[in-house]
Amino acid sequence: MEQRDHITIDATDKAIGRIATQIAVLLMGKNKPSYIARIDAGAHVRVINVSKVKFSGKKIDQKELITHSWHPGGLKRVPLKRAMAADSRKVLAHAVAKMLPRNTHRADRMRRLIIEK
Repeated sequence: MEQRDHITIDATDKAIGRIATQIAVLLMGKNKPSYIARIDAGAHVRVINVSKVKFSGKKIDQKELITHSWHPGGLKRVPLKRAMAADSRKVLAHAVAKMLPRNTHRADRMRRLIIEK
């Protein structure tokens, strides 16, 4: 098995969705010609300056992060502005996690993602 790449991405003045898709592709290893879906051969990805990410239009005011605990009444909605103020790393991690396939490799791929403010 070949060594995993270590890639650093600067998030300054980039759209969060564009960064998240780029990270998801790198974590899955889809950028390599030797990609096989059943083998987890993605890279280690480090993202810096997440607090300086930009949002287009009025997304920062209108968008909400939605989670559910699967218990009755367990729906939680957090405005994006408040989530970014609390911890911008969680916003990017949430976006990347939702873009990865929901299979057994997902947790391992998310562990290879390092997000710095």
